[in-house]
Amino acid sequence: MSTTSMWHGVLPAITTPFTADGKVDHAFLAKHALQLIDAGCKGIVPLGSLGEAATLSFDEKLDILRTLVKALDGRAPVIPGIASLSTDEAVRLAQAAKAIGCSGLMVLPPYVYSTDWREMGAHVRAVIGATDLPCMLYNNPVAYKTDFTPAQMAELAAAFPNLQAVKESSGDVRRFAGISALLGDRLQLLVGMDDAIVEGVAMGAVGWIAGLVNAYPKESVKLFELARDGGPKAAAALYAWFLPLLRLDTVPTFVQLIKLVQEKTGTGSERVRAPRLPVAGTEREQALKVIEHAMATRPQL
Repeated sequence: MSTTSMWHGVLPAITTPFTADGKVDHAFLAKHALQLIDAGCKGIVPLGSLGEAATLSFDEKLDILRTLVKALDGRAPVIPGIASLSTDEAVRLAQAAKAIGCSGLMVLPPYVYSTDWREMGAHVRAVIGATDLPCMLYNNPVAYKTDFTPAQMAELAAAFPNLQAVKESSGDVRRFAGISALLGDRLQLLVGMDDAIVEGVAMGAVGWIAGLVNAYPKESVKLFELARDGGPKAAAALYAWFLPLLRLDTVPTFVQLIKLVQEKTGTGSERVRAPRLPVAGTEREQALKVIEHAMATRPQL
């Protein structure tokens, strides 16, 4: 797929479901992905930080991709996150993803180790150059300690025609203007933080790599469409209802919290893989208040 349209719309960063004995629940994964697409989502992004990719083995990652490619059967693109401790493994994962039939790649900096542009740039160049698949650079300095500047993105875009998009999760909405000022529409802009979706779309983002969509797919699609077609005023009422939930996406325990929302809404299980544990104590109580209020006041779309 050479078109840039795969980056438009709501693209769920799908959670990885686990069985009671801690294995990947492939049957539920396939079913959940189809439900997201049926609700109007435009593709599936597995193996991201929300997908607990850092706890998955290389073979588990490939099995997840096979399950999703088979389940979606060409209906929508599978765009896996490509992240690893080593550049060599990230390159192998990118090449395997293409062989399995994925349509694009979300390219992350390496886990754990982060230094300067010379090294981080070399890593993402190796991954982007490993295949001819369309790529989206994932900029999340909060989580990965590597901050790709607009100038560095421009350098990558000049070198790699298959770099088509950037998922911007710096938390600074001004970055969208900075990228556009340097690159125009050379790179498609996507929002990577749930609680910045309306602001990001107002600044030119065409897509949303979403988290709470795992529990509220129809509401996520509607919010994106309202923001895209009518601007902040059109989206205001739905955004106000959704924001307390969307803010669960931007704290260290976001995986556990989003899976808890899935559990309570009947869209998944809160099982996570250690070292993560289900949230407990005051944090759980506060999250349940947010979730229960949202369920009680859920808008009629």
